[in-house]
Amino acid sequence: MFETRVLSRSCRIDIYRELRKMGCQERGVEIMAPKAIHRLVYARGLDPRAANIVKQEFLAAGGETAVPWKSLDLSQGESEIIMMGTRPEFDRTVVKLREQPFKLPILAHEIETALNNFDSQPKLSWGDRTGTQIMGILNITPDSFYDGGSWDDKDRAVARGLEMMEQGADIIDIGGESTRPGSKGVPEKEELERVIPVIRELRSSVDIPLSIDTHKPEVARAAVEAGAGVVNDVYGLRSEGMLETVAELDVPVVIMHMQGTPESMQKEPHYYDVVREVYSYILERTEAAVEAGVRPENIVIDPGIGFGKGVEHNIDLINRIDEFRSMGFPVLLGASRKSMFAHILGKDVQDRLYGSLAVAAIAVDRGVSVLRAHDVAETVDVVRTVENLKGK
Repeated sequence: MFETRVLSRSCRIDIYRELRKMGCQERGVEIMAPKAIHRLVYARGLDPRAANIVKQEFLAAGGETAVPWKSLDLSQGESEIIMMGTRPEFDRTVVKLREQPFKLPILAHEIETALNNFDSQPKLSWGDRTGTQIMGILNITPDSFYDGGSWDDKDRAVARGLEMMEQGADIIDIGGESTRPGSKGVPEKEELERVIPVIRELRSSVDIPLSIDTHKPEVARAAVEAGAGVVNDVYGLRSEGMLETVAELDVPVVIMHMQGTPESMQKEPHYYDVVREVYSYILERTEAAVEAGVRPENIVIDPGIGFGKGVEHNIDLINRIDEFRSMGFPVLLGASRKSMFAHILGKDVQDRLYGSLAVAAIAVDRGVSVLRAHDVAETVDVVRTVENLKGK
């Protein structure tokens, strides 16, 4: 009898270690390890003739490509493809595609870039810790969905910020305007009065970065002048003047997807393909940011769990959150205590801790760079545990 088993996904990720343990020579490890890691690459917008060339070239390299039937007979205008293979198969195909017509050299570059991005962990431009960082939530509002009214006094807010730092937060996100479903926002003056005193006080008391959660250019500017080092914009830099302001401030910025506004976003959100549509939106906003002068290394992206999404939309985004790494930017995920857990668990906001931690564990496993969390100490424990299990 032999001992025969299918190697787990984690073993495939650590295939370099497994081959060395077997006693393979180092050169053999370098050759064989990439052959154990299988990738799926999706692309759309191809000329159907280009799709057929990709299929033939990738098949010749040892991989496989799924192409719609109407692309095979050239009866549709644009084609989608899904390429399935190992990294060496992709690398051989990229070389061939660089010599082909129908914009295939551009596709070759995009395939290579997406694979390189996916297989690496982009570095955050704040903090020194590697791995997944924890962004502690500090809402200085009377009406936020979970902690509204808990920290709307300056002294309590500062005390909570200090507590989160002691619990292991890598950054504190300070917001003065609720973005819960149905909220209507507050005037700029009121938002400034809520957040600026807290930022100033915390800046003199903590040694971790502070983030301002706002979509208003003047609030962002005043917060950075007061000591904030990151801008977190749930509107994806869509407010008038925000792109230019963030570029001028030259600070890291979180660009999030939201369908609609907080007041309207949960009124029957609809998508044909939520991952594709959110990905396309964020790609467009990051390109607009770079064009406006935002440095790419300052960009963090957030698919916006709960912002204009139903439960199934949120589940799809969480399950496929690693796809967003293909852009090459650090990915932030904020699912802490959100309403999706009311549907999944049937529990009120006060009893959603364990659901939030389960999502946090999945996010770490899928390479998310930042977790935005209310429960800092518990989330830190989850992150450290998963990272150790993964061998980081």
